[in-house]
Amino acid sequence: MARGQRKSIEEKIQAKQELIDALLTRVESEKRELAELLEEKRRRELEAVSDMIGDYGLAPEEVAQALQQFMESREEAAS
Repeated sequence: MARGQRKSIEEKIQAKQELIDALLTRVESEKRELAELLEEKRRRELEAVSDMIGDYGLAPEEVAQALQQFMESREEAAS
């Protein structure tokens, strides 16, 4: 049974390097997309918190103070 011309070792190495390069490019692209999704999630979470603050008619300083008190009481409870 006749076979096609076999690839030389150099051609195999080149093909493998091209595959690796393509995969690395894909990984970088996927990382960028992930970063964008995480940023969008963060923005939505902040918008939800901002909406809650507005709904309750609180000033940002009041919220910061309440969070500070909460964290201090939490730290005391953990001690």
